[in-house]
Amino acid sequence: MFRYVTAGESHGKQLTVIIEGIPAGLKIRTADINKDLFRRQAGYGRGARMKIEKDSVEFTAGVRLGETIGSPVCMVIKNFDWENWQRLMSAEPADIGEEAAHLKPRPGHADLPGAIKFDVHDIRNILERASARETAARVAAGALCKKLVSEFGIEVYSFVREIGGVRSDLSGLTREEIISLSEKSPMRTPDKRAEKRMMEVISGAGDKGDTVGGVFTVVASGVPVGLGSHTQWDEKLDAKVARALMSIQAIKGVEFGLGFGFSGLLGSAVHDEVFYSKKTGFYRKSNNAGGVEGGISNGEEIVVSCAMKPIPSLKKPLASVNVKTKKPESAEAVRSDVCAVPAAAVIGESALSCELAAALKEKFGGDSLAEMKKNFNAYIGHVKGF
Repeated sequence: MFRYVTAGESHGKQLTVIIEGIPAGLKIRTADINKDLFRRQAGYGRGARMKIEKDSVEFTAGVRLGETIGSPVCMVIKNFDWENWQRLMSAEPADIGEEAAHLKPRPGHADLPGAIKFDVHDIRNILERASARETAARVAAGALCKKLVSEFGIEVYSFVREIGGVRSDLSGLTREEIISLSEKSPMRTPDKRAEKRMMEVISGAGDKGDTVGGVFTVVASGVPVGLGSHTQWDEKLDAKVARALMSIQAIKGVEFGLGFGFSGLLGSAVHDEVFYSKKTGFYRKSNNAGGVEGGISNGEEIVVSCAMKPIPSLKKPLASVNVKTKKPESAEAVRSDVCAVPAAAVIGESALSCELAAALKEKFGGDSLAEMKKNFNAYIGHVKGF
């Protein structure tokens, strides 16, 4: 069994994540987690909140002397902005005044459907948990899972493909160049010319009180053939990964490999032909499927792209309706980013890493990392001999 849950509000005291199923014996440090927390906060177009928070994790359970011990791992991330919100976010009964209530839902957010569903008029009860601040906890979980999957030769990385209609040119770049250049870029793109134009688009939108969306790609290399299953709809690896990625705030589309490009081409032009050599075994010369066929990893890189809508919190808010008076008003103007696509790419790495960790644990079992590796190595022997 592998699963994780997060808890905490955007301006609450802390974020918490509990992960079950991490095997004993995985060496881990807070620095391994904090590195990805820092990467999540970076990127051109982030808002003022990133100047307040300096995310770092604390292990409160499941880790002893630098190693996991097989029990649930618990991590917490303090919210520094809590100091400014203690009265409004107090767990104890308090009269915060009618003027502090959020009554004007923002189009594109969970505000209105959440308020109706949970029968509340102060929309802060909804927006605090719906906020993308929650993804800091998911990145912490993902960083731990990334550490686990790396023990099996899997590397997960991401890059930004498009922002505000400006597309990156990846032609001629190796995997190593894409990773290196993206990590150095404030837009997480390996294309310097596109980077400049993306930043100009973001600056222009910010000046107008608007926001910008885009597309990012997450890649996992070194994934063995055989993760996931065709036998039931909810055991398909691509279905699980797609759900995890769609759960990231503001993601509205997910595609594997060629994705929507399949629809306009003939089958003979898109399916990845199979070849064999004694040295490498079965292999493909293309990867239009994005590393998954029939719900099962096929040994190629898993390549997933996600479309992120423009953030719906606008400095110049859209039309809305007061949920109490039912009169038309402008939506609440809430502090937010102009563009968070580079940050979403890092979150996407975490989502994919968690699903790969779950798939590895499901296939190879083991209460300890050593047992899990023993089972894994036996399976790889089977793959090479097939």
